[in-house]
Amino acid sequence: MLDCNRYSVEGLEVRIFPDRELMGRDAAAEAASRIKSAIEGKGSANVVFAAAPSQLDMLKKLSDEPGLDWSRVNAFHLDDYHLLPKGAPQRFDSFLHRNLWDKVRPGRIFEIAPKDGMTMEDIKTRYERLLKEYGPDLSLVGIGENGHLAFMDPPVADFDTEDMLVEVELDPVCRMQQVHDGAFASLDDVPLTAVTMTIPAIMSAKSVICVVPTVRKAEAVRRMLNGPVETDLPASVLRRHPDAILFLDKEAASLL
Repeated sequence: MLDCNRYSVEGLEVRIFPDRELMGRDAAAEAASRIKSAIEGKGSANVVFAAAPSQLDMLKKLSDEPGLDWSRVNAFHLDDYHLLPKGAPQRFDSFLHRNLWDKVRPGRIFEIAPKDGMTMEDIKTRYERLLKEYGPDLSLVGIGENGHLAFMDPPVADFDTEDMLVEVELDPVCRMQQVHDGAFASLDDVPLTAVTMTIPAIMSAKSVICVVPTVRKAEAVRRMLNGPVETDLPASVLRRHPDAILFLDKEAASLL
């Protein structure tokens, strides 16, 4: 582990780094360690990936990790704009193909909506079956400017639902973040709905690694660590996970 400011909030370990590169490097090393451990223990690793610019530092380092047998990795992802056409650059499966999957070639890739024209019922039935069949070993996540996990925004977040995948209306703050991230030119271009893994599905993973850079997330991080665990700040639930680590750069930690 690289030098960092390290402490815990309830069950959540917090690591603060001086810059994004060091943050991403340490997060990738932790992710690789857990993936290798799962492969050694049962022959494969089931990993859920987040797709966002905030994850790029970690994803780049993860793709370069030595000794990681990607042929034994089953890859899932957290969420997507399922109504955009397959191959649209804004889709999160497209993002992950560009920035990781096409480089490392996981043994299996389970996209949320692998073809156009699927009904929401078909998408939900298929993905929930896969999540239950494989069982995530590791969830790689970030948080939103509004404190969301995946597309579980405060208005729709539910810590207790039995669903593993749902269709949601996106919070305006969440939609504007997609503009800030450069995925869309304007708010009008951002879809109104998306499909997302639920918080219980994310939390079902044996381990969770959460990577959060930039000052735009600083207020959400402050509330995540210092406020109550509540659906008004969905990411606060990570404090209840038995094996979760939050990786921050100094800007994201600037209000702590």
